[in-house]
Amino acid sequence: MKLASYDNGTRDGQLMLVSRDLSKAVAVPAIAHTMQQLLDAWALLNPQLQELYDALNEGLIDNSVDFDEAKCHSPLPRAYQWADGSAYVNHVELVRKARGAQMPDTFWHDPLVYQGGSDCFIAPKADIPLANEDWGIDFESEIAVITDDVPMGVAASDAQKHIKLLMLVNDVSLRNLIPGELAKGFGFYQAKPSSSFSPVAITPDELGAQWKESKVHLPLVTHFNGTLFGKPNAGVDMTFNFSQLVSHVAKTRPLGAGAIIGSGTISNYDRSAGSSCLAETRMLEMIADGKASTSFMQFGDEVRIEMFDEQGQSIFGAIDQKVVQYQG
Repeated sequence: MKLASYDNGTRDGQLMLVSRDLSKAVAVPAIAHTMQQLLDAWALLNPQLQELYDALNEGLIDNSVDFDEAKCHSPLPRAYQWADGSAYVNHVELVRKARGAQMPDTFWHDPLVYQGGSDCFIAPKADIPLANEDWGIDFESEIAVITDDVPMGVAASDAQKHIKLLMLVNDVSLRNLIPGELAKGFGFYQAKPSSSFSPVAITPDELGAQWKESKVHLPLVTHFNGTLFGKPNAGVDMTFNFSQLVSHVAKTRPLGAGAIIGSGTISNYDRSAGSSCLAETRMLEMIADGKASTSFMQFGDEVRIEMFDEQGQSIFGAIDQKVVQYQG
């Protein structure tokens, strides 16, 4: 299934069922008003929704409307939990290498995760308002999963059954604020403003054979100011798969339905595929030339993040955003 949340002026939006080709959509208030309501009762409501989804794809829903990505908020406009990992350890290794630092061996065996702010995500077509270009504004193109209720201590072998939805992420980062925060030994906070998610969230079965080993085996395509920036394959060089990430996050606490777990920046050892964030490009420049020549984002810069199936059809819709100066 494919699902979205239209921005209807409420905090949590209106749940919409979206056709596989992203052409049609229909509200389903008789089943659930919001994405969170659906997730809270997934086992009960999913069969009813699946029946409607099949009818929508067959053109049998009379009250369907043309699907409009511009009306979408993030699938969960706010969430009880947003934890982002760093599953592509080669990316972490590269960042440390660029500054002459050794990477601890534990990074290959124990995932890195930070807990992000989840009370106010940014809509996928909305501007990203920030107060200062000097903060080192960067995008990070990622994938995330949404879970149902996950018991504390769940094993990785059992975690995949708790993954109900997948979506794309723009995990906005303020690179010049990160060193000072990490130096305090207490993790990210100001360096991680509100994130954004794709217009559509999908059930894993929508990916067919491209969902295996709890990974998405397709390129994630990023354009920066209209130019292709990177298309690394999300299933390649992913050290920790989503089941392992969910298990890690739930080691000492249960996760409530609607918990979002991110992959971290998609990154391949084959650098010919390009990058999924400006920081990685800058690190490669520093290693090659001794200095970074690519600038971080400036006001007016735009980023577009999208994934396509093997027929070239957009799967999740596109995150398409501009950085603007915050006027508040």
